[in-house]
Amino acid sequence: MRFVDQVTIVVRAGAGGRGCVSFRREKFVPKGGPDGGDGGWGGSVKLKGNPRLMTLADLEYQRQYRAQSGQHGMGKGRHGRNGADVIVPVPLGTDVFDAPTEVKLGEVLEPGQLLVVARGGRGGRGNARFATATNQAPRRAEPGEPGEERRLRLVLRLLADVGIVGLPNAGKSTLLAALTRARPKIADYPFTTLTPNLGVMAGEGGRWTIADMPGIIKGAHQGKGLGLWFLRHIERTKMLIVVIDAAAGNPSESYQQLCDELGSYNPELLTRPRLVVLNKVDLLKGRRGRVKLDVPVVWAAALLGIGIDQVRNELARLGQSMGTVGCD
Repeated sequence: MRFVDQVTIVVRAGAGGRGCVSFRREKFVPKGGPDGGDGGWGGSVKLKGNPRLMTLADLEYQRQYRAQSGQHGMGKGRHGRNGADVIVPVPLGTDVFDAPTEVKLGEVLEPGQLLVVARGGRGGRGNARFATATNQAPRRAEPGEPGEERRLRLVLRLLADVGIVGLPNAGKSTLLAALTRARPKIADYPFTTLTPNLGVMAGEGGRWTIADMPGIIKGAHQGKGLGLWFLRHIERTKMLIVVIDAAAGNPSESYQQLCDELGSYNPELLTRPRLVVLNKVDLLKGRRGRVKLDVPVVWAAALLGIGIDQVRNELARLGQSMGTVGCD
């Protein structure tokens, strides 16, 4: 399925049913009182978190959602049925904005979480509600209220414990495949990931969700390359793996470039625990230079499985140090 992380939809809640004007009509009851029932509430439109979804692609094919209106009230004190709600499944990490104003309405982060995005209209009251000592035969009832209608912009920011970041062709997808059972597209020619890939790493600390992100280029925080389309997906990650091609020049310079882009986009990202993986060490043929960084460093060759156990151990250690463990 094609990866879609932004979509605009229109939602319409159901209108409330109108109240009924009715009077009792029974044999031997010549002056029956009012017995008009209330109208039912209109159905609402709700978003529901579905952990099996990884993209908003389904919403590209159906962009309009309308809930059922409430049933009108009836005689003999019978109230109308409430309209059925419409439940729209969305992936975890979905932010919801009112499209015309860009006001954030909420977010869906938990499995099964429901977020009401269009509330159904209230049903009107029947004439039985208006009977008083001085007005025993009211001929008045209320119409139902209209349901809310909104144009929404849904934006997906992936939920992952760990985000893998790096320059294009650093070997991020290869590292994800080595750490998890994920099978991202990997090529033996210059190639960069175009969409995030997710995998799950099982270890002593539990299960860790790891996201391999598209490559960062200089100026990504200004929208260059995949730019902002990529950077928002790492905002909810708890830790970062910075992958650097150890055979492609100055690792310290590459690391600083990546930190500059992350910090320019969102300075808070630089407060996350980070692990640097110097990948493709097999191409160095044993010649490793001295690299001084202020974060843990692991020399690895993900394609050959070299250093992968050490990466797993460092991730577990970082998680424990910040009080974070993977999902059980």
